[in-house]
Amino acid sequence: MSTVSVESRQRPATQVSTYTLSQAGRIALLAFTVFAALVVYYFIGVDQGMTSVFGKSTGIHEWMHDSRHFLGFPCH
Repeated sequence: MSTVSVESRQRPATQVSTYTLSQAGRIALLAFTVFAALVVYYFIGVDQGMTSVFGKSTGIHEWMHDSRHFLGFPCH
């Protein structure tokens, strides 16, 4: 039986910096996230293309229409 010797190399320790957020900052971030989620939910699930944000271009409308089908929203 033979023995194989493997040389062990230690990698230098990786420094990880952490970012702390105050409670007010966390609340503001949560409020922004909830607001953005509600806007996305409205345009995908409720609006159904009635708001013409992009003028006469129907590309965005069709993309949102397909998103509604993908997410299971009834749309027609």
